[in-house]
Amino acid sequence: MKKLFLLLVGGITAIVALCMVGPLLGFAFSALLVFLGMHYYVKTTSTMMKVVWVAIGLMGVFSAISNVPAIIGLAALVVLYIIYKKWNNEEVSFKQIKEDSSDPFTNFEKEWVKLTK
Repeated sequence: MKKLFLLLVGGITAIVALCMVGPLLGFAFSALLVFLGMHYYVKTTSTMMKVVWVAIGLMGVFSAISNVPAIIGLAALVVLYIIYKKWNNEEVSFKQIKEDSSDPFTNFEKEWVKLTK
């Protein structure tokens, strides 16, 4: 019964994920435009080019807003991943990266206090 439920939910989420391929690709392209706009805005020194890169970044932001249904596709892909793990009787965990106390860049405040003393 459990495998039947997983198969049924997995089929539905696979269909939803396949239906959202277009918005997912549009969302990825929008993210690329925003990234390129921000990256080259910071690197350029010309005022005219800064305006151009801001315009490209804004086009990416507006395009990303219009591709909000892609979030449903992302959620369907996550659910499909979880169902796949459950089907194979594997543990599903989204591990968080733990801070390493020996790394000076993970705890800026502690290092800043050391530097100001």
